Formats: sequence, structure tokens, C-alpha cells
Amino acid sequence: MFNKEIYIKRREVLKKSVKSGIVLLLGNGEAAMNYAGNDYIFRQDSSFIYYVGLDTPDLAYILDIEQNKEYLLGDELTIDDVIWMGNLPSLKERAAEVGIDNVRPFTELTTIIGNGLKSNRIIHYLNPHRYRNQLILSEIFGEKAYAIISGFSLELTQAIIRMRLIKSTEELAELEDAGKTGYAMHIVAMKMCRQGVSEREIAGTIEGLAISVGNRVSFPTILSMNGQTLHNHNHSGILKPRRLMLCDAGAENLNYYASDFTRTTAVDGEYNERQKNIHNIVLHALNDSIAMAKPGITYKSVHRNAYRIIFEGLRDLGLVKGDTEAALEAGVPALFMPHGLGHAMGLDVHDMENLGETLVGYDEETKRDTLFGYRSLRFGKRLEPGHVLTVEPGIYFIPQLIEKWKAEKINADFIRFEKLKDFYDFGGIRLEDDIVITSQGCRPVYEKRLPVTVEEIAEEVQS
Repeated sequence: MFNKEIYIKRREVLKKSVKSGIVLLLGNGEAAMNYAGNDYIFRQDSSFIYYVGLDTPDLAYILDIEQNKEYLLGDELTIDDVIWMGNLPSLKERAAEVGIDNVRPFTELTTIIGNGLKSNRIIHYLNPHRYRNQLILSEIFGEKAYAIISGFSLELTQAIIRMRLIKSTEELAELEDAGKTGYAMHIVAMKMCRQGVSEREIAGTIEGLAISVGNRVSFPTILSMNGQTLHNHNHSGILKPRRLMLCDAGAENLNYYASDFTRTTAVDGEYNERQKNIHNIVLHALNDSIAMAKPGITYKSVHRNAYRIIFEGLRDLGLVKGDTEAALEAGVPALFMPHGLGHAMGLDVHDMENLGETLVGYDEETKRDTLFGYRSLRFGKRLEPGHVLTVEPGIYFIPQLIEKWKAEKINADFIRFEKLKDFYDFGGIRLEDDIVITSQGCRPVYEKRLPVTVEEIAEEVQS
């Protein structure tokens, strides 16, 4: 938790950003895994944490713009709560820690919001992704869940996005802390990348490392020899010689800030020529993208430039052919990199994606593309100092996708399908770093860069 002045200031800015009405921010509740009392590890709503800072379940925050009043709503602990979970400061004491004076029982939420509705006041709330919060709002508003989901406040959402996208000095320190843990996780994964070792053992070891110094991993670890499956959470493989292990993993620190790195490591650190060639194309795209990222440039253009490097690199290897610009217009590189170059990162690893990916990553100036590959770019708009982003180019050989394009003759003038058959057992390579946009360009979120060249990774594995 930050000091209370930070939360007070954030709420003051929010109050000036919303013209009128009542702002309601719902915290999260407990979520049962298989029965009440056996819950998933609690995770607070990120926007609630950003403005209120309290990391306990079943809380709500209300900001009345016209009356200039704010309330924290929740319930005091019962003796049963104390027996099972231990003693905590009172709700009033916790509210004081973040600069909130008015405390009410959670049951008064319906009364306060209900009175606002009776007076025809605007009630601002965010799109509720937790079913519990959908039910709470459905009861208060007397609406079905689908109406609640579609009735969120665009004004509040955009105000929060503007604030949370620009990271403060304190937030950058938290992100660096998460990056330090993410770095350590990947070094361990590289050192364990030996034939005969199970993917599950490596994934479990690095996830345990994240828990040992923070809250948890920032997303389910992706670790597999089958790197052509972009979100591969199946850790059932045993590492084999001449294979690649793709590891996409990160940590969430004690204040909920995330890291997100990817490295692809040859088993035993022994790369063959084919693997080196593909790795070096991806590395070129990564380094060039980082060099290109700076204020005033759209991330959409950085993504397109990464596609250019990937296409030309694969053309040099004889896997594709034709004019670069024509290939980019046709979306040829998406066969090999169907995802976007990166996403915003902060309190969420995909920052504020629950508020609307397009609202976060695009605006009136920069529109989302509809072409396959390009449309998967989560963040495309013009970069500003304080933006924190991932940069994660990759090359993947997905047999089913290649066969589909071949059968349907998609971009057949550019792709040497007969050459790609030799790569059906390749898997995929992704390399990912986290950057913060500065006034002049960008810098790493965590100052120490993970081994990234073939030589550096091999040396780490074999040391």
C-alpha cells in the first residue's frame, strides 16, 4: 500500500474528471473453487486498489461528485471471522489509512445508490466482470445482467484509463520490483532447461519463486516445447534434445504490479542452425521495436515495422517471397506471428483489459485494424511518457494454420508452402521485454536485461 496522500490525490483527480453524478467502485469478493470456504486466493479489483488501496474482500467505494462526499462501505468482522481469519483493524481504521472519513455498512450500498436513482442522478460504474458484482448491480438497478454489463459508464471508464495508463514514479518502482522477480524466474527456467526435466517441474519451481516474494504469478505460466500454441498452459512434456522451450512468465508483487517476460531456450543450450536463424530474426524485431518506441509514435506503426523485419528475415531464408510492402498490406507475416507486438502493463498484466481492450489501446485517432494478425494488437495508439508496454515479437510454425492457408490459397503468391513442411516440428520462438516510455524514447522497466542472444542464453543454461 502507498501512503494515503497518493490515494487521496488520485480520488481528487478522478472527481475532477467526472462531470457529475455518483461514482461507484465495487471491490471483489471471495470466489469459491468448489464450495464455500474453499476459495481461490483473493485478488482485489485493480481499479479499486488504485483509488482505495484496501486489499480485503466485500468493500465498495462511493464518490458523490455534487455533494463532495466519499464513502467506504463494508462490514466489520464477526467473532467467527476473527476465529477463522484472525483479527484486523476496524473498517473505520482501515478507511483512515487511505484518507476516507465516512464509513457505512455494506447494506447501505443499495440505499445510497437507490436514492441517487430516485433523484434521476447518473450512477457511474465500471463493466463488472465478476459475476458477484454483476448480481449486486443487478439487484440495485433492478436490471438483468446483460443490461448491467452494457450500461457501464463510458465517462468513468475513460477517465480511469487516462489516469492508470500514465505510471507515476511510485508505480514504476513497483513495476521494477515485479520485474526483478520476473527476471529471477526466467534465469531459473533457463538453468533447468535440460533434457529429461519435466515442463511441470520448471513451471512449478518458477511459480513458487513468484509466490515466495510476492502475491502470485501475474498470469498462468506458459512453458512448453510446443511454443506454436500461443497460450500453452499444458506442462505435461519432458524436455527433449534439439527442442526449444518457450517460457512466458511473470510475477505480481505485493502491491499487485506485474511483470511479463518471454524467452525461448534450446534444451541443454544447444541450438541448431535453423533455430539460430529464426531466433535472430525475432531478436532483430525485438531490438528494432524497442529502439523505435518513443513519444509521438503509434505502437501500431511499431507493430507493422516488426512485421516488416519478420517478413524480410523469412524471405532471406527462402520461406516467403515477394515485395515487402505488398506482403504487409496483404497480412502475410500474420501466418508466422498471429498476435500483436505487445500490450499495456501495470496493475494488470494486460493493463485494464477488463475495462475494454479497445478503449485502452485505441482512440479516435488510431483505429483498430480488422486484418488477421493486425487486429490482435492490443495497444496501438500514440505513445506517451509513462506508458508501460510489453514488446514481444515471435515466429511460430502452426501446421494447422499453414495447411488452412495452403488449402484456401491465402497469400499463395507470397508463401513457399513446400518449404514450410520442414518446420512443422519446430514450435515457436517469442522474445519479450517490458519497457516504459520516457520523454526521449524508452527504457527497460527492470534495468537488468535477461539473456537474449543465442550465445547469452546458451551460456546461462550451461553455466
